[in-house]
Amino acid sequence: MLRYFLENNLLNITDEHPETWEEAIRVAGKVMKQDKLVTDDYIDSVIADVKKYGPYIVIVPGVAMPHSKADSEGVLGTGIGLTILPEPVSLDESDPDKSAKLFFMLAAKDNNTHVKNIAHLSDMLMEDNMIDDLSKVKNLDDYKAVMKKHNM
Repeated sequence: MLRYFLENNLLNITDEHPETWEEAIRVAGKVMKQDKLVTDDYIDSVIADVKKYGPYIVIVPGVAMPHSKADSEGVLGTGIGLTILPEPVSLDESDPDKSAKLFFMLAAKDNNTHVKNIAHLSDMLMEDNMIDDLSKVKNLDDYKAVMKKHNM
């Protein structure tokens, strides 16, 4: 799966320092917009969902999976983008476990594909040390080293 992000231009190792979680989601959405998978409407929908339901997108400390419903406005295609921020961003100031540095943004045209993408991503993240290794990535060479280490 790590190769997927690189080969599909869906990897963003950024030096941007978003001050809010809303900005972090917008930064994560850039790579998806560039690949014409989503529009700003979808990114706005993700932000609205987090405001409504809370920080449900933080699946484990350090990792966020911004997504909305498959039938959300602004979904143009199916894919997952990975944005690696230089520092974690808090989605809930009262809970330190609700911060993320790795943002895996999902978009899908249908629910079945959406669920499959979440499952593939979850499997990858359960690999030993995967989250720690990705969290240390500062540049493309670091990312390629993680790919090699995990044979992905």
